[in-house]
Amino acid sequence: MDSTFVDTPPTSQGGVPDSRPEHPPEIPLAIHDLTVAYHRKPVLWDVELNIPEGKLVGIVGPNGAGKSTLLKACLDLVPITSGWAHVYGKSYKKHRHLVGYVPQRESVDWDFPVSALDVVAMGTYRHIGWFRRVGKKQKEAARDALEQVGIGHLADRQISQLSGGQQQRVFLARALVQDAQLYLMDEPFAAVDAATEQAIVALLRELNARGKTVLVVHHDLATVSKYFDWLVLLNMRVVASGPTEETFTRENLQKTYGGKLDLLEDAAEALRHVV
Repeated sequence: MDSTFVDTPPTSQGGVPDSRPEHPPEIPLAIHDLTVAYHRKPVLWDVELNIPEGKLVGIVGPNGAGKSTLLKACLDLVPITSGWAHVYGKSYKKHRHLVGYVPQRESVDWDFPVSALDVVAMGTYRHIGWFRRVGKKQKEAARDALEQVGIGHLADRQISQLSGGQQQRVFLARALVQDAQLYLMDEPFAAVDAATEQAIVALLRELNARGKTVLVVHHDLATVSKYFDWLVLLNMRVVASGPTEETFTRENLQKTYGGKLDLLEDAAEALRHVV
C-alpha cells in the first residue's frame, strides 16, 4: 500500500535534545538550527522558527525554497543534516498523534484500489492501533468528515475515479478524523477549482476557531493576506516570520524572491490589497 495513504509507524532516530529556552515546550512547532541537504546540497539552512498556538500560518517562497522539505523534515520524512523540530516540546516520534498531514496531491499514487471512505478511515489508525480493524464508530467518523468537506455522497467511490479537487478533499477529511492539534498542509490549494478552494478556506477557518494550529505551504501571493494571520517567508533560510500584516511587505518579499520580476509583479498586485 502507498505509504502516503497510511501513516506509517515511526522509525527510530537518534536522541532529540531537550527544548531550549528560546523554544518553550508549549509551542506547537519549534524548529531549531534545522539544515537539510540533498546530495550534499543544502535545501534548508539554519532554520529557526516558533509557530504560535492557534494560528493559520502561510509558508511562502519561490520554487525550490524548501517549503515542502520543511514540512517533511518536521515529519521525519526526510533526513535532517543538523538541528531538530519539536511538536509541543517533544520529537515528532513522541507526539505524532498530535499532528495531521495533508501531502501534495501529486505525490500520491491515486491508482491504489481503495475508496474515499477507506482513505479517510485510515486517519483513525493512531487512535485504534495499527493492528485493529476499522470499526463502525471509525467509519461513521470518516463519513462525517467527508460530509464536512462536501463529498459525503462519494464515500464509496474509488479514489482513482475522483477529480483532483475531490481527491484533495478526501485528504482534508482524513486530516479531520485525526483530530490533531497541529496540521501541516502541503499546497492544498494547488490545481483545485474555485469551489474546492473555498471549501478548504472554510475548513481552515473552522480549525482555527477550534484552537488548532495550521501550517500551509502556499504559492498565491494575492490571497496571503486573506487566508493567513501569520506568515513565514522562506528561501532556504527564514527571511521573515510574524503576523501577516507586519511580515507581508515589499521589503521582505524583495528579500525572499530577489530579482524574479514576474513574481514581484504578482507581489505588488497582492500588496495593493494590504498597503
